[in-house]
Amino acid sequence: MENWSTRTLAKKIGALLFERTALSKKPGKLIQRELAALRADDKLTPDLVFRDPYILDFLGLKDTYAEKDVEAAILREMEAFILELGVGFCFVARQMRMQIDDRDYYLDLLFYHRKLRRLVAIDLKIGRFEAADKGQMELYLGWLKRHASELEEAEPLGIILCAGKSQQHVKLLEVAKSGIHVASYWTKILPKKLLERKLHDAVRFARARLEAAKD
Repeated sequence: MENWSTRTLAKKIGALLFERTALSKKPGKLIQRELAALRADDKLTPDLVFRDPYILDFLGLKDTYAEKDVEAAILREMEAFILELGVGFCFVARQMRMQIDDRDYYLDLLFYHRKLRRLVAIDLKIGRFEAADKGQMELYLGWLKRHASELEEAEPLGIILCAGKSQQHVKLLEVAKSGIHVASYWTKILPKKLLERKLHDAVRFARARLEAAKD
């Protein structure tokens, strides 16, 4: 119906478009933007670039690991990690030092997206997303805007990669207004039955939201 080429369709299947779309809790919106972007060719928005969840099974992490282990594994498998992030990402730095007043802060990973023409900061969390994580990322983005961005570039964006998140927390904190994307990561591909259950729950959630919007 959308006249996708074989190559485009293969890319969508390989990127688990349906699974990511359903699990993102905003399926209709994401699908519409995907199709609009395909029709408009190179017109990208951050919502189209960022994914949720990110599948990091190639990192080979064991059941117990620290944030530094995730970072080390990403650096070891940088090519695969960039492919998982999506097209257009270029690696800039790791543990980037930011001196603010008399304190030093270190950003886990910094990328640049060629088509969005902006820096993308990535903060790794081995636990669930917490409210304080937003403030920390806002601090990083403010510093990058002032000290690392070029005049012709758009404002930096942030990705908080965490082991889990509460949709209610993300919604109430309005993280998107700060240019922040909160995404979960999977270090292992979920068993088929568990994935099916998650998809079923996500679809049920989406239908409930659509029905509520009609009222």
